[in-house]
Amino acid sequence: MAEHENGAAKTEQPQLRMQVLGQFIRDMSFENVVAQKGITNADVQPDIQVQVSLDARKRGVENQYEVINKFKVTSINKTDKTPLFLLELDYGAIFHIEGVPEDQLHPFLLIECPRMVFPFIRRIISDVTRDGGFPPLNIDTVDYLSLYRQEIARRTAAQAQPAPQVS
Repeated sequence: MAEHENGAAKTEQPQLRMQVLGQFIRDMSFENVVAQKGITNADVQPDIQVQVSLDARKRGVENQYEVINKFKVTSINKTDKTPLFLLELDYGAIFHIEGVPEDQLHPFLLIECPRMVFPFIRRIISDVTRDGGFPPLNIDTVDYLSLYRQEIARRTAAQAQPAPQVS
């Protein structure tokens, strides 16, 4: 503990340290239904849906964590609801994190860490859709805070449900 001029003790907060140690594509698939069925691009009016989920876990090395962003991007034709493409991407990153209080680590891993690697995910999705014959898809920035709050609310609601009775 350090002392102020008046002699009162002050507690020092540990220094926050966050470092991205590595990034990788764990799994990716792109299904171009338009090309498979021989549909011309003039016949399509895309409706795109993006689903995001997250997973985080502690690694065997002290202060290291792995965070996986899972994106599922589906595009269907607005006129007849037929699929145009499906892109699934699991993008991982390994972080070294120090100085985050234990009670704040879970939200830190699922909000701040994904924010750090999101630009790389956006670029991959853009490149894959462009290389697949579609206009490059530049997905909107993900609101990871809102996503985290929704997941906490979903878990809380699931725990509040009474267990099914077995007779």
